[in-house]
Amino acid sequence: MLPWVVRRTRLPLLSLRCVDCRSASATTGEGRFRVNANGKLLDVWLLARCVSCDRTNKLTVHERAPVRTIDPAELDGYHANDPGLVAATLLDPLFARRNRFTLDWRGAWRLDIPPAPLDEAWPLQVEVVFEDPVPVRPDWLIARGLGLSRNEVLRRTKCDIPLRRPTSAGFTFVI
Repeated sequence: MLPWVVRRTRLPLLSLRCVDCRSASATTGEGRFRVNANGKLLDVWLLARCVSCDRTNKLTVHERAPVRTIDPAELDGYHANDPGLVAATLLDPLFARRNRFTLDWRGAWRLDIPPAPLDEAWPLQVEVVFEDPVPVRPDWLIARGLGLSRNEVLRRTKCDIPLRRPTSAGFTFVI
């Protein structure tokens, strides 16, 4: 079985309407949190910057949460602007739904393919693994990886999932 891996190269852009310039793209850049304490209650936001006008928006992570309900290691990560915590927060579907944005993955991922051994018998079985939840159509991914057209991919491959529906879960196919 030949392993293919879909890897994130950077954080995806956010499809989020800016209140100033009406642009539809924002970025978290290097990823910064803002933590505000009011007595024993904490507010935590992930800061997002508009790509067009540079306005900063706050995306709510925790709102009026008692300090004792937040894991101390997580709170330290918020204060230190931990890149892993930024990525985990940004990729959380509940966080995206709560803050009304979607992720734009264009240019934010790559497909790593090991060289296919020529002595291996055809048909080849390939396993595709996603390190992050990058939504991509399997027919497009296979076509890109093999250098074929999507129609040729549909004709030559057998797959355990529908090829024309975006997925971010691993799958296998035979060509």
